[in-house]
Amino acid sequence: MTNPKIPAYPAECAADVLLKDGSTIRLRPIRPADDEAMIAAFNRLSERTIYLRFHHAVKHMTKDEVKHYTHVDYENTFALVAITGEPPEEQIIAVGRYARLGDSDRAEVAFVVEDSHQGRGIATQLLDNLAAVARERGINTFEADVLAENRPMMEVLRESGFPVENKFEYGTFHVTFPIEPTAAAAEKAEQREKVAEAASIQTFFRPRSVAVVGASRERGTIGAELFHNILQDGFTGAVYPVNPKAEMVGTVRAYPSILDIPGDVDLAVIAVPAEHVLEVTNQCARKGVKGVVVISAGFKEAGEEGAALEKALLAKVRSYGIRLVGPNCMGVLNTDPDVSFNATFSPVFPPRGNVALLSQSGAVGLALLSYARKLNIGLSTFVSVGNKADVSGNDLIQYWEQDPSTDVILLYLESFGNPRKFARLARRVSAVKPIVAVKSGRTTAGSRAAASHTGALATLDVASEALFRQAGVIRSDTLEQLFDVASLLAHQPVPAGRRVVILTNTGGPAILAADACESYGLQVSPPSEATINTLREFLPPAAGLSNPIDLLAAASADDYARALRILFNDDSFDSIIVIFTPPLVTQPGPVAKAISDVAGQFHGRKTLLACFVSPEAAPPELSSSGGAVVPSFVFPETAAIALAKVSEHAEWRKQPAGVIPKLTGLDPKTGRRIVEKALARGREGPLWLSATDCVGLLDAYGIRSAKVRLARSTRAAAEAAKLIGFPVAVKVASSTITHKTDIGAVALDLGSEVAVRGAFDLIKERVRGLGKLREMDGVVVQEMVPGGIEAIVGVTQDPSFGPLMMFGLGGTYVELLKDVAFRIHPLTDVEAREMIRAVKSYPLLKGWRGSEPGDVNCLEELLMRVSAMMEDLSEIAEMDLNPVKVLPPGQGCVVVDARILVQASNS
Repeated sequence: MTNPKIPAYPAECAADVLLKDGSTIRLRPIRPADDEAMIAAFNRLSERTIYLRFHHAVKHMTKDEVKHYTHVDYENTFALVAITGEPPEEQIIAVGRYARLGDSDRAEVAFVVEDSHQGRGIATQLLDNLAAVARERGINTFEADVLAENRPMMEVLRESGFPVENKFEYGTFHVTFPIEPTAAAAEKAEQREKVAEAASIQTFFRPRSVAVVGASRERGTIGAELFHNILQDGFTGAVYPVNPKAEMVGTVRAYPSILDIPGDVDLAVIAVPAEHVLEVTNQCARKGVKGVVVISAGFKEAGEEGAALEKALLAKVRSYGIRLVGPNCMGVLNTDPDVSFNATFSPVFPPRGNVALLSQSGAVGLALLSYARKLNIGLSTFVSVGNKADVSGNDLIQYWEQDPSTDVILLYLESFGNPRKFARLARRVSAVKPIVAVKSGRTTAGSRAAASHTGALATLDVASEALFRQAGVIRSDTLEQLFDVASLLAHQPVPAGRRVVILTNTGGPAILAADACESYGLQVSPPSEATINTLREFLPPAAGLSNPIDLLAAASADDYARALRILFNDDSFDSIIVIFTPPLVTQPGPVAKAISDVAGQFHGRKTLLACFVSPEAAPPELSSSGGAVVPSFVFPETAAIALAKVSEHAEWRKQPAGVIPKLTGLDPKTGRRIVEKALARGREGPLWLSATDCVGLLDAYGIRSAKVRLARSTRAAAEAAKLIGFPVAVKVASSTITHKTDIGAVALDLGSEVAVRGAFDLIKERVRGLGKLREMDGVVVQEMVPGGIEAIVGVTQDPSFGPLMMFGLGGTYVELLKDVAFRIHPLTDVEAREMIRAVKSYPLLKGWRGSEPGDVNCLEELLMRVSAMMEDLSEIAEMDLNPVKVLPPGQGCVVVDARILVQASNS
C-alpha cells in the first residue's frame, strides 16, 4: 500500500489554522526529532487526560514508546502535532494520529490535547486536517474507541459534520465514520470559520486595553498622533504609551517596554523602526498580547530585505497565535460609543454609521476618512490593512458579515491574496450585506503575452471584473462613485427593479438624468393613468406629466411633497429621482425638508434619491432627525449611475444560486491519458496538442467537433478528403504556428481531390516563405460545417484566479470586436446562461431580423462541459474553441477548430 511519490517528510501537510478563540496555531507532521518534545508534552498532561487518551493509567513513556508515536511512515501511519512558540522553545500541545488497519481503506484515529489548551477547537482542526491527509493516501473511513466519560471527544466527532456511527460496549463507544467531504461537514467547517474569524478580529475593534509602542511626545510624528487620537476620541479602555526615553507621554505615565505594563494588554499598536519590530513582537508574545497593528513601513513594499523581514514577522506572530494587521498600514478604528477607538494617525474621526471601510492603501485611507466626514457618511469600523501579511480582506468580510453595526461594506483593493476564498465569502455576504469595491490596476499595461485569442483578451482587469460579477460585488470605477453608491445603500432600500421615475422643477437636468438612466440600463417609462390624473388636479397645465415629471420652476415645497406621495403610491416605479434646481422664488431648505418628511412616511416602499443642482452642499434638511435620510447628489448623472449599480446588484440577489450539474458522457480517464501521453512525448514546457489529440479530448467530454485527419503529403491529404467527404477544409498542422488565417495557411470549401492537393502545396509554400517549414507537421483535413453562427469558447489560466473561461461571438474577428464575457471556473448553470447573454451580439443567437437562431441550450451545455474538463485537467494552460458553429435550435454546436495548450502541473 506504499506510495513512492509521498516524500519522507510531507512538509506540504503543515498548516496555520484559526481556532475558535480567535488565535492561530501551527499544525505540522510529526518528526522523529520530536522525541524530547513528545516526552515533555506527555509530562504536562494531567492523569485524567492520560487516562482518557490511553484508557488506563500511564506514569511515564519509555523511549521505545515515544518512538512508536514519533516514527511514522507518513502513509499507513501519520501524526499531526499542534505547536506553539519558536525553536528552541517550541512546544507540542496536541497530537492527532491515525494508523491504517491492515491493508484496508480504514484507519484507527486518536487525539490528545494538553489540559490548558482544551476547549479551543484544536482537536477539531486536527481531525479536519488529518482526514484530508488520509483521503490523499487512500483511506476513507476512520474508527476510534472513546471512553463514555470522554464527552468532549465525542462532541468533537459529532460536530465534525461527518456521519458518525457508534456502538456502545463495556463503557466504550466504538465510533466509525466515513471521511469523504460532505455538505454537512462543509457547513460545519464554514460555521467554525465564522466563529473563529469573528473572535480574532474582535481583538482589533473591541480591545479592553491597548499599548502604543513608539508613542512619542513630539506632535506631528506618527507615534504621537496615534496616541493622541486614542485619547482624544474617547477610547473607553485602558491605554498605555510605551517609550523607553520618556516618563510621561502627554499626561499619561509611559513604560520602557510592553513587559513593564502592570495590567493585561489585548492589543499592541507598533510604530517603531522596522528593524525593531521583531523584538517588540517577541515582547508582545511574552506579555500575552492577542493582536498587533504594525504601522511601521520598511517591509515587503521596500524590497527584498523588507520582504524577508515581513516573512519573519509573520512566522513569529503565528508561532504565538497572535493576529497581525499590517505592516505598513495606518491603523484601525471603531466608532461605536461603547469603544470609541481611533488607533490611526488620521486627523479625522468619522461620524458613527453603518458602513464598514477597508483600504489597502494608507494614503487612500486618509482621503477616504476625510471624504466620509465631508459627506457625512457614517462608518461603523475602518481598517487599513497595508501589506496584508496576516489579516486580509477575507478575514474582515467574515467579521463584518456578523457585525450588527455594519450594513454596507466598502473595499479599496490593490490586489487579492486568495481570490477563490474571496469569491466564496463575497457571494455569501453580498446576499445580505452589499459589498462595494474599487479595484486599482485596471489598465491593460499589465496584460501578458498570449498565443490564444482567449489569453490575449484576458487583460489584467478581466479576472477582477469576472470575480466581482460572480460574487455579487458592486464595482465602482472611482473613489467618488464608491461613496455615491455607499450613501445610497446606507440610507435607502435596495430597489425592487429597474423602473425609475424622475421628478423635477427644470427640464435640462431631468433630461440628463433620463439619458443617463437609460444608458446604464434603467427603465424610464410613463406613470400610470391614475397618477397622471391625480397630478393634474393640482399642477399647472404647462407641467410635464410623462417621465420626467416637470413641476415647473415655480413649484413649491408642498408641490414636491404632494407629487412624491402620489409617486410612492404608484406601483409602476421601483425608484424615484427627485431633482431640484433652486429658482429665485423657492428656497432649497423647505423643499429638502418636504422630501425628507415624505421619505420618512414611505421609508422602505421605494428607493429615493435627491439631486440638488447647486454648487452648495446638500441642505441639512435632507438628513434631519425628523425624517429619513435621503442621499443627495450634485449632478443627475451621478445619481443615475449609483442607482443603476445598486439596481443591478438587486437583480443579482434575486438570481437562483445555480448548481454545477452532473453531466453524462464524460470520460475523464481518456482525457487524462491523452494529456499525459502528449506531455510524455513533448519537450519541457507548454506544448500545443495535435489536431487529433484535440478532437480526442473534446470527444472524451462529450463535445462534438468536426471530423479531422492529419496528412503529411499531397496524396495523403487527398485520401483523407475522400474518407471525410467533400467539401473539406485544409489547414496547416503545427504546434508552434498559432493564427493560421493570418499567414494564409487555411483553405476552405474544397470540393475535389485536385483542389485539396493544390491547397496542400500552396500552404507548404507559404510556410516555407515564412521560414517555418520545419515547424510544419503536415496539414489537417477537416469536414466543412455549413451554416451556423460563429462563436468562441476559451480558457486561460490566471496565476492568481485559476482558470478563466471566455465566451463571445465573432470567429477570427474576436480580438477586434472584443465582444466577450469572462467568468471564473467552475461555472454553475446560471453563470453559463448569464455568460452567453452578457455579450452585446447575443440577439444574433435569438434570430436577429429574421435570421436563423442558434442552439443556445447546446451552447450553455458546451460551457459546462469545458468547465468540467478544466476541473479534471489542471494541465490545460490555454484553450481556444474557435470557431464553434452554433447550429439552429435542436441541432447542437460543432467545434470547427480547437487549440489546446498543455503544461505539466508542477512546471
